[in-house]
Amino acid sequence: MLDQNEIKNIIDKIMSMSKADETEVVLGSYRNSLTRFAENHIHQNVSQDNVYLSVTAILDNKMGEASTNKIDDESIKKTIESAMEIAKLAPPDEELLPRLGPQEYQEVQAYDPDIDELTPMDRAKAVAEVVHACERNRLKSAGAFSDSSQIGALATSKGLFACYKRTDISFSVTAMGDDSSGWVEKTSYKRADVDTNTLGQIAIEKALNSKNPKEIPPGNYTAILEPDAVSELIIFMLGGFNALAVDEGRSFLTGKMGQKIAGDYINLTSDPYHPLHQGRPFDGDGVPTKRVELIKNGVAKNLVYDRLTAKKHGVEPTGHGGGGRNAYGAYPSYTVMEGGNSTLEEMIKTTDRGILVTRFWYTNIVDPMKVIVTGMTRDGTFWIENGKIAYGIKNFRINQNVLDMLNNIEMMSEPVMSGGIVVPAMKVNNFHFSSGSDAI
Repeated sequence: MLDQNEIKNIIDKIMSMSKADETEVVLGSYRNSLTRFAENHIHQNVSQDNVYLSVTAILDNKMGEASTNKIDDESIKKTIESAMEIAKLAPPDEELLPRLGPQEYQEVQAYDPDIDELTPMDRAKAVAEVVHACERNRLKSAGAFSDSSQIGALATSKGLFACYKRTDISFSVTAMGDDSSGWVEKTSYKRADVDTNTLGQIAIEKALNSKNPKEIPPGNYTAILEPDAVSELIIFMLGGFNALAVDEGRSFLTGKMGQKIAGDYINLTSDPYHPLHQGRPFDGDGVPTKRVELIKNGVAKNLVYDRLTAKKHGVEPTGHGGGGRNAYGAYPSYTVMEGGNSTLEEMIKTTDRGILVTRFWYTNIVDPMKVIVTGMTRDGTFWIENGKIAYGIKNFRINQNVLDMLNNIEMMSEPVMSGGIVVPAMKVNNFHFSSGSDAI
């Protein structure tokens, strides 16, 4: 993998070779490794190393872009020339903004050298321990164990240079019986956060405890949603905080900014500097990414802006733009929903009758303007009675308005990383389980 000095030297070379009015370069490298297993056997082990280079040339208010995964001198030269030729043929862009100069970025630490030391044998041994635990319980297992590292930089001919280095590790496992299953997943940028044995045991216990599931009629129930279930729903509302989407009337927040849209205790932010994220501190244009309060005490507080939309509104961009010819606008990456002080056990204990949901799958948006989401429960759905988990139940299809859910929360746990966002577990009243599902 390239290091920052190598990247800087290559970019300096590109800038000296380019004859464009303005030049922008995206350069980086990555490595990822994956071990997959099913039917209690490892069936795939792959690894990939690659580099990527994108050169954007601007000539007379026209933009051209070319990319390659080769960084020898001849390939770099051809890429620059291709970008120049495309720019010459492109129509003028009256909305094209000048490239940025030097910026200051907040420091983040998202690189763990222990992840780069993982070997295929390390992954295989970890998987084998979980597989053997499933076998001892007469369950079949399937899942994946992956690790990766990356470094990427964005630079302009005006002197901007932004670089970000990161590692990631992820382990997921599904334990399956004849009529039940249990699932768990954990991701982090730190190796110590992912304990594969503990995760495997969680999946096994869910599969064992949900054997011989009973059928419960559909309806509105008190639901206790584990973080993975929460993240699967929350993610569908995030695109609505895009200022361009609000302008164009394709956001549920159109005409609702400054209004109350969720319960009093709901606070949602976009925060790459949160300790569970440590995300990239700049966007696709090199704008420093700000921490933005999206919902404050239930009120729709702020939107995220790319450079062009911010200019039209006369405000500062928030550092959430996609860069390049991005027609979508901004996206509130690195989302964090604040939680509470309750535990999952306390939520169960305080519930007379309700449903515990491990996760949802096959989720889709039904109505983006109302944030209505459909999907199915899976891999550990339980009936709660008199403050205890009574038995496993057959799965449901859901049809839920996410904003209604955020107005009916009774309890929340401390937030954790799940599905790429930081969210708590929730106890929700009047959650709509619309029909049964044949999924195990």
